[in-house]
Amino acid sequence: MSIRNWGPVRDCMRTEVTEVDGKLDVLSALKIMKKVGATSLIVKRRDEKDEIGMLLFSDIAKKVIAKDRAPERVNVYEVMAKPVLSVRPDMEIRYCAKMFENFGISHAPVVDNGEIVGMVSFYLLVLHGILPDLE
Repeated sequence: MSIRNWGPVRDCMRTEVTEVDGKLDVLSALKIMKKVGATSLIVKRRDEKDEIGMLLFSDIAKKVIAKDRAPERVNVYEVMAKPVLSVRPDMEIRYCAKMFENFGISHAPVVDNGEIVGMVSFYLLVLHGILPDLE
């Protein structure tokens, strides 16, 4: 058995992270997601003691569509996840994947010295963790 070096999360994270206010309606948030090509948004902290929030497509599907709610009448803060687990940019990809599995999550903000520097997902872990070997 060989030992593989999967590399750090910083090698596969998305560095363009879009933040929105929790008071924004879900329809407006979806328009932003479409415009920037993202499946997740960071919800801005209200103050320095607040925690990071996150809005995913799956949150919208489960808490807006499945419950037959009007997306223009639901605020992001009503359906977002908060607080969320974050990872460090130097965390190994394999440990990030294990953490996602252990906690049942698919996305996490990447935080360095208290600042959000990126976003990582199962999709990015696989795409950049395995596919470079196939080229």
